[in-house]
Amino acid sequence: MAEKKHFRFFQNKQCEFFPCHEGVPEEDFNCLFCYCPLYALGRKCGGSCKYLENGTKDCSGCTFPHRRDNYYALLNRYEDIVQVVRKMDEEK
Repeated sequence: MAEKKHFRFFQNKQCEFFPCHEGVPEEDFNCLFCYCPLYALGRKCGGSCKYLENGTKDCSGCTFPHRRDNYYALLNRYEDIVQVVRKMDEEK
């Protein structure tokens, strides 16, 4: 029996922004992580972000969460996200 992998990939070609980043072939463009869960990791996200003069993180040049093959790479970073949240919660 073939392994089902449909949960790892989603496209919304009806979205007015599709594809929202250049550099990923359309057939491999994954919309599942439209809002990247790694954003909270700042410069340690592993993507190609930059910071604007006003301090805002700019991910417009990053394709990491939108590549079909990066599903598990994103999931493997969830413990890092949990640590950021725990640290923020301790500070309150």
